Amino acid sequence: MEDKRQIVVTGGAGYIGSHTVVELINGGFEPIIIDDFRNSKPWIIDRIQKITDTRVNVYEVDCLDEKSMQIVFNENPGILGVIHFAAYKAVGESVEKPVMYYHNNIESLCVLLNVMKQAEVENLVFSSSCTVYGEPENPVVTEDMPVQKAASPYGATKIACEQLIEFAVASGQKLKATLLRYFNPIGAHPSAEIGELPQGVPNNLVPYITQTANGLREQVTVFGDDYNTKDGTCIRDYIHVVDLAQAHVAAIQWVDKQSGKVCEVFNLGTGKGSTVLEIIHTFETVNQIKLNYRIGKRRPGDVEQIWANADKANKVLNWNCKYGIEDALKHSWEWEKNIEPE
Repeated sequence: MEDKRQIVVTGGAGYIGSHTVVELINGGFEPIIIDDFRNSKPWIIDRIQKITDTRVNVYEVDCLDEKSMQIVFNENPGILGVIHFAAYKAVGESVEKPVMYYHNNIESLCVLLNVMKQAEVENLVFSSSCTVYGEPENPVVTEDMPVQKAASPYGATKIACEQLIEFAVASGQKLKATLLRYFNPIGAHPSAEIGELPQGVPNNLVPYITQTANGLREQVTVFGDDYNTKDGTCIRDYIHVVDLAQAHVAAIQWVDKQSGKVCEVFNLGTGKGSTVLEIIHTFETVNQIKLNYRIGKRRPGDVEQIWANADKANKVLNWNCKYGIEDALKHSWEWEKNIEPE
């Protein structure tokens, strides 16, 4: 029987998930998407199939539903690994609804780990976040820097999930894991067929910029210009979503080759920081559009500046970023113009 190299992708119709599904297919894998479309749209699957010219196996399942999750694994014996994206991800919403975030983000991982154990699936790539570093003393973050007390329920769930995976590996469960801490994903597929699809008002800078450029929003608010940075605005490490997706493929390939107890952390970023105003002005330049923006007050909980040291991922996973900020902002705008109307 031919090895199908099947990879379960929870949240596979979401922003990073959909791009990772495309890159898995490009890498010769057979993705199995698990998604209940609460933070995505079913037509994204059509777009994935259009890009790859490949029919994708999709299960409309809530990851909290253990019986339905078991069915997915039982119907697909020999699954090579899981890439786990399915989680709520908005910091502001998590402050308003902490119980919902803890229940969904942590319990869904508990269900997944149980189902993986029963199905004897060992390889796990977990979608984590640089929020676990909090406000670091040094803005250039390496994997050995301490995890800080979370500033939001969302961040707390990422810390708890990382700890749970570490404990599961230490417990003797046949599990090999990589914890991918990524910085600020932006951009869209160069085909403009898939990209970030906010539900309601965007929480992230770039979709707010593109929706403002498209006339859906009146203006972009820059939260503070009095930080200790070159132009007074916050600095982040913005990574193209396709580069991020390719890192997940590299991670599943790497962890599959390991033996014994494995739980390895990797930062995923460009290694360069950009200010909010630099992003706005670069968008204006590459797309030849004037943006309506204003300077507002600082937003509570915003870290002043943080970017990745991604040397470990570069060396161990043999992964590097191929796209720059200009590419990402051009692709984001092309995607914004190609989103299906509601």
